[in-house]
Amino acid sequence: MSGIREGGGGEGRGGICEGRVVAVTGAGRGLGRAHALAFAAEGALVVVNDLGVGLDGTPESDGPAARVAEEIRAAGGEAVPHGGDIATTEGAASLVRTALETYGRLDTLVNNAGFLRDRMLVNLDEDDFDAVVRVHLKGHFLPLRHAAAHWRARTKAGHRPEARIVNTSSGAGLLGSVGQGPYSAAKAGIVALTLVAAAELRRYGVQVNAIAPAARTRMTERTFAAIMAAPGTGFDAMAPENVSPLVVWLGSAASAGVTGRVFEAEGGRITLMEGWRPGPGADKGARWEPAEAGAAIRELLTRATAPGQVYGA
Repeated sequence: MSGIREGGGGEGRGGICEGRVVAVTGAGRGLGRAHALAFAAEGALVVVNDLGVGLDGTPESDGPAARVAEEIRAAGGEAVPHGGDIATTEGAASLVRTALETYGRLDTLVNNAGFLRDRMLVNLDEDDFDAVVRVHLKGHFLPLRHAAAHWRARTKAGHRPEARIVNTSSGAGLLGSVGQGPYSAAKAGIVALTLVAAAELRRYGVQVNAIAPAARTRMTERTFAAIMAAPGTGFDAMAPENVSPLVVWLGSAASAGVTGRVFEAEGGRITLMEGWRPGPGADKGARWEPAEAGAAIRELLTRATAPGQVYGA
């Protein structure tokens, strides 16, 4: 076990995450891999989780978590692979247990794992809906729940942590995306889960935020091929590595006081999202008749901001 001090320091290469222990789910490829490498470059000790499945969630023969962990170690960092299914209680619990048994602590959890089974709603099977929601939404809840239980126990024992959780939503969860009903629903659920967790876990020294990234991954390079294509020259705005600096900062002690927030990240742009806010309203002071309620709504719409464009509409 590595000798990590209670305050999160340790021997390493320096950086804003020096000595912090960070678990990243879905870290075998794409955004998760970029996050794991970026955390390691900033001095973190990384638990690299990946179940090793295809784009649709079917098992593959290779072990991407082990490859990324080895890549980190080859660069002089510290990492350990974890191949458990974080959408199961045992898999999520073992993720936290791996961090504790290997490095003696857990400071940051980055929830990133997911896959796609895109269908238009009228062609969508119940099993496909359940599978996508299970991995994205339940796969956020269970690691969050087990990490939070650990941090609560630490707080009650008199050791208040500087803990961080970074969840992964999507523009599809904020605006919707044609052909991605279950994915959009799960990603919207992750935003709500983030807000609840931020409020509930603040007392235990845990900050919870979410990102809605736009980047080239296995999930986006097919669905949005033209937008995600790498340029021949110049800045590659869709490279997943562009998103990781925000995630690393949110996962560090430097982000103190930032919780319950959602950030869009694309290329060199970071946007703080402000979510649902009350718009124009009308109060009759009594029960509406259906027709007059409709007339009031028509009038409200003339004073309202137009909704965001649904992807693919």
